[in-house]
Amino acid sequence: MQAMEISRTGLDVEWRRLEVIAQNLANANSSSRPGTEGYRALQLVSGPRFADHLGGGGSGRLGGVQVYGVEPSAAAPRRVHEPGNPNADADGYVTYPGVDHAGEMTLMVTTSRAYEANVVAMNTARQMYMKALDLGRGS
Repeated sequence: MQAMEISRTGLDVEWRRLEVIAQNLANANSSSRPGTEGYRALQLVSGPRFADHLGGGGSGRLGGVQVYGVEPSAAAPRRVHEPGNPNADADGYVTYPGVDHAGEMTLMVTTSRAYEANVVAMNTARQMYMKALDLGRGS
């Protein structure tokens, strides 16, 4: 059942990545008052998950992927000249999060395809396990 477990961890990570992308897109046009820190774009940090802890003397076998955390993006906020906006500073500029719409949409498509690939892998593994059970019953 290890193949299904690895695909499940991939599903979990990609779902969380989609949540972060949705949060970034939802807050892309949220401005902040002068002198306050507004919303900052986020990015998901993920990587391999090992079946045994590396420091525990285990085998260190790969056990899928995991989310290590969510970090603020290093993207600089964008400033737009909107003197009539109540959140404008003394020079008439409003600060918005540094969310790259095209980049987030591209990442969303890539992430959804990775999610779909994990679903296909999980279904294929399930079919193989079922076929193995059928073969075992026949002998």
